[in-house]
Amino acid sequence: MTTNTVKPLLPTSTAGSLPKPSWLAEPEALWSPWKLQGKELIDGKHDALRLSLHEQQQAGIDIVSDGEQTRQHFVTTFIEHLTGVDFEKRKTIKIRDRYDASVPTVVGAVSRPKSVFVEDAKILRKQTNQPIKWALPGPMTMIDTLYDAHYQSREKLAWEFAKILNQEAKELEAAGVDIIQFDEPAFNVFFDEVNEWGIACLERAIEGLKCETAVHICYGYGIKANTDWKKTLGTEWRQYEQAFPKLQQSNIDIISLECHNSHVPIELLELIRGKKVMVGAIDVATNSIETPEEVANTLREALKYVDADKLYPCTNCGMAPLSRDVARGKLQALTAGADIVRQELLMRER
Repeated sequence: MTTNTVKPLLPTSTAGSLPKPSWLAEPEALWSPWKLQGKELIDGKHDALRLSLHEQQQAGIDIVSDGEQTRQHFVTTFIEHLTGVDFEKRKTIKIRDRYDASVPTVVGAVSRPKSVFVEDAKILRKQTNQPIKWALPGPMTMIDTLYDAHYQSREKLAWEFAKILNQEAKELEAAGVDIIQFDEPAFNVFFDEVNEWGIACLERAIEGLKCETAVHICYGYGIKANTDWKKTLGTEWRQYEQAFPKLQQSNIDIISLECHNSHVPIELLELIRGKKVMVGAIDVATNSIETPEEVANTLREALKYVDADKLYPCTNCGMAPLSRDVARGKLQALTAGADIVRQELLMRER
């Protein structure tokens, strides 16, 4: 299908994952194992992709995705398809300076023998003429999810991953993806590295792309390790302040960030003036469904610092750990809240 390129004012989208159906994976759990195998698993993933698309369309989402139905983990599912990483040889490391995890080991040169998500993206493209977005892990977040026994340099490994991500991104673009999003929660943690080489690595990952590109920088899924960490951040979360000036100068088109129910001072958005911004107006760390007016309030605040034609209402992060009913309600609230503000903006123009 060809893409419908006419985007409404304030086009809505999700930051990433949506809950998987219970026949595919354990519900309301993050990164739960698949319940199917072999050909059944491939078919099941694609059925879930169609279902997730349908739920987004029913809720009125403008820029749709696969809801990440085809990946179990937002980083390791990509890494599983690469050479040079041993998943049997595991080490316990601290992820994002926050929690311990058993991770695979880089044992040799990393490379990508074949595409990872391209066939899935082609299936999504055939289902809709709406703009579609596809998420990939960012280089810095990838290196933070591995033990490196080969390169023994975070920066060297990140550059190798950037090259591999660029290969995948180019194929996704050729498959008809309109926006390629790189998930970089690590950008809210490793500030010196972000500015020294992290943003440059990300630019290597998007090199030569003609489609739109986004970087998603959040404070994480609504899991205990993340919510506990947030409690230590005080009344003002100024982490974005560290990376925004350089991101504003970068070639990345869209910056996706967490706003609703966070302690991010909204005026920090001034630092990325001129960029398109996916404003997280849905809290993914609670089962409470926002009212359309709450969503509208978040968007109104953001509009003080983001031009209306550059504001994309979005979720704070992925919603995989939530129930499908709650996620559905939150998507509907996002759409309804965006519609309130859209009408206000159109009235002003008259």
